[in-house]
Amino acid sequence: MSLVFLFCQFAAAQHRAKPQNGTETRFGPVMRAYLGYLRNEQEVVDDRISRREISGEYYRRNSNRIRALRQMATRLVLQTGNDYVPELEAVTLDEFGTLFETPQNPRDFHVDGIVRNTFRYLGVAHSGEIFYVFARLDPYEQAALMERKLAETPTSVNNAAGNSATGQRVGQSRPRRTGPQ
Repeated sequence: MSLVFLFCQFAAAQHRAKPQNGTETRFGPVMRAYLGYLRNEQEVVDDRISRREISGEYYRRNSNRIRALRQMATRLVLQTGNDYVPELEAVTLDEFGTLFETPQNPRDFHVDGIVRNTFRYLGVAHSGEIFYVFARLDPYEQAALMERKLAETPTSVNNAAGNSATGQRVGQSRPRRTGPQ
């Protein structure tokens, strides 16, 4: 009897270990982990609706958001051939205030365009409703972007913006005195 029980436990563990979606096997470990994360998020939302902790509208919005994130992550990995998923944000038009202090018109966005030096606009995902999907720029991308913008500005504008004639960059402080004053 215990042998049958152990076999059933082993079979159940093997079933859980396999990707639920056959297409996941073509992805690398990072993308599979991201898809697993999205699957777990969906399970949390499913559990919360089953216990009546959230409304049906909230459930639909979050399920659609998870589906939009899955679509965009899959599209990114397949297009680039790179097993890398940036930090993604999917928002509807009425949720723009959660990302931006002063929301912009989405018609002004261009795919792969930078928005507010913080996000790269990736496009729209249709999953029950329209989600605008952004990739959050990592600190290195933000720093490189800011350096590029500083290099592009004329020196007269740089000097007027607070750079000294000695070439000190904005944000750098001069050495402090260490002796008596």
